[in-house]
Amino acid sequence: MTRTGGDRMDSGDSDRERASVVRVLPAVAPRKLAKVPFVEMADGRLQGVVSSGSDIARVYVSSISVRDHGLSCSTNNNRPCGGLRGAYPCKHIDALAAEAVLQYGMERVARYLRVAAPEGGNLLSALLVTHEPAPAAVVFSRFLRHLAYLERPGAASPIPELQWFPAAGVAR
Repeated sequence: MTRTGGDRMDSGDSDRERASVVRVLPAVAPRKLAKVPFVEMADGRLQGVVSSGSDIARVYVSSISVRDHGLSCSTNNNRPCGGLRGAYPCKHIDALAAEAVLQYGMERVARYLRVAAPEGGNLLSALLVTHEPAPAAVVFSRFLRHLAYLERPGAASPIPELQWFPAAGVAR
């Protein structure tokens, strides 16, 4: 985007404009948010937040990278998951993959991870996985921001931190 005088912005890059507006799609199937409250396909990873099975106050940030199917699982303060052993997925990554399929559908998740959708429905069986540690802070921060927006009461007025998003159908 380039300035053309005054405060008016002139768009020379329509791809950038399209990428700045994210379309929200409804879940393919209903999800129970207690085990995997947050799942997304972003930053070249299928990633999300998974609740601990043993400690209600602990969550894990798990991810599968698109490029080489690297697995990562750690607490939100980067302590490694004890169940992730090299290239073998832990129960948190299993739960993340299962919930991603419920949220986005098998075909879309498989396409994002660049594998053929498995016929048996087990997404992890289609991956040739490796171990690739990834920082948890960014994903956990997005999860916390997501929670903050969910807790906001409904209103017709704009949310100040989201006002920079262009409104659909507005001519400039």
